[in-house]
Amino acid sequence: MTTVERLDDLISRLERAGEQLRSGELSTDAAATLVEDCATLASQAAAELEQLSRAEVAQPLPGQDALL
Repeated sequence: MTTVERLDDLISRLERAGEQLRSGELSTDAAATLVEDCATLASQAAAELEQLSRAEVAQPLPGQDALL
């Protein structure tokens, strides 16, 4: 799975969690657990974004050659 695919998966999971929280159908304990899970997912998404941005920085800009 690529970084972009993992990021898309995390976004989907966060969106589903948001829908569950907005529904009001969760107990207080279940909602608290889901919020903690969302924090973990958001942290993972941040790590994926950082990895993606570092990969883009590592590649030279178009028309730029590597120094010998």
